[in-house]
Amino acid sequence: MKFLNPITTSLTVLALGTATLFAGSHEAGPHDGAIKARQGQMQLYAFNLGQLGAMARGNADYNADVASAAAANLVALSSLNAMAMWPAGSDADNAQNTRALAAIWQNFPDVGAKAQALADAASAMADAAGTDLASLQGAMRGLGGACGGCHKAYRAEE
Repeated sequence: MKFLNPITTSLTVLALGTATLFAGSHEAGPHDGAIKARQGQMQLYAFNLGQLGAMARGNADYNADVASAAAANLVALSSLNAMAMWPAGSDADNAQNTRALAAIWQNFPDVGAKAQALADAASAMADAAGTDLASLQGAMRGLGGACGGCHKAYRAEE
């Protein structure tokens, strides 16, 4: 078995280390993970709301099991402690790929109240979703209002 020349080995290690440094330097910002996590949470909200909304509008047949599962998912999502996903400086003025307004961090009591309204609306949907279509439709108004209440105040336009 032949051993590599120490100079060749050193150059290989240096090249790999340099490539690693350059690969890491192209990240968009220090809050990327938090932003991606909260966007993932919002996508899960949207997916489950989409199922419920399609039934409420008559674009999908009402299915009590599917509606109950989607509503239970919304309750779980609204119950997460998401504080780590919202670090200061992860707003649209300071980070890329987010529509979160800086006002979120200036109005945490209001944001907390809006988060509680969402949790309450998700809970009401969980109570209604598996009952019948009319109950689901009635609960959609509160759920949509809770989502819109936060988005209108704290999300930048596209």
